[in-house]
Amino acid sequence: MNKIYIRGILFSAFGGIGWGVSGVCSQYLFSTYTLDSAWLTTVRMILSGILLLAVTYIGGDRHLFRVFRSGSDRTQILLFAVMGLLMCQYAFLSAIKYTNSGTATVLQSLNVVLLMIFLSLRTRSIPNKIQLLSIFLAFSGVFLIATNGNPKALIISPVGLFWGILSAVGVVSYTLLSKKLISTWGNTVISGWGMLIGGVFLSLISQTLLLPPSLDFTGVLVVLTIVIIGTAGAFSFFLEGVKIIGPMKATLIACLEPFTATLLSSLLLHTSFSFMDIVGFVFIIATVILSTFSGRIQAKSKA
Repeated sequence: MNKIYIRGILFSAFGGIGWGVSGVCSQYLFSTYTLDSAWLTTVRMILSGILLLAVTYIGGDRHLFRVFRSGSDRTQILLFAVMGLLMCQYAFLSAIKYTNSGTATVLQSLNVVLLMIFLSLRTRSIPNKIQLLSIFLAFSGVFLIATNGNPKALIISPVGLFWGILSAVGVVSYTLLSKKLISTWGNTVISGWGMLIGGVFLSLISQTLLLPPSLDFTGVLVVLTIVIIGTAGAFSFFLEGVKIIGPMKATLIACLEPFTATLLSSLLLHTSFSFMDIVGFVFIIATVILSTFSGRIQAKSKA
């Protein structure tokens, strides 16, 4: 396995970990303060976009607006921002608000299955045995962590179900819409514009940008954590991973998100876990190993 491929795996994993941090922080905010999901989505996207574009500019790229010269690229960026990043961000936070972080993660994990089906239909091929096993373990691991193996525990409102499924569609959408753009213009500039455009678009619709009066200093720090680690950092790492190892493997590896969220919930929110939770951890770690092993096999077969 070459160093570039390993880097792609690590970037995808860091993306999943960052999202896990964001999920726990978001649930804390919703349970502690009176916040609207539209406000949190708007703030995290706008601030993350500004941060990513600033980092790109400081890093030496003085031509941030050149990505808009081509009409096709402008259209692609708008689709990526609104139908990809914004859809995923707003839907996932709404799912957390109307259900809980565990249930929202279970529903969002459907993106693995949706992406597999989409790519299989587009290429008219069937995933290999290791990929199918990885998909099964990823979904099973998330399911066990969120429900302890009891389907009856997944009791949610129709609104929560809608937003959860839509968040899974959003993950598939921004994963696929980003690949060509990032290959052409780079990761941070595309992620930055996508976040900024999506956040501004939502702010114009929802008219929610002012700081809520209930938010104290601790709440502001949690919001900044979501922006820096759980949004700007996580999406940048994940999309770079997509660029290197492809959307299917990157999505599978990013299933570390529920593992991270569960671990942090235990340490920070004092949540207890059962035997089924531990089994879920093992399943997700096995998913990462199998996904990496599958990449080695494919690399050798092409040699």
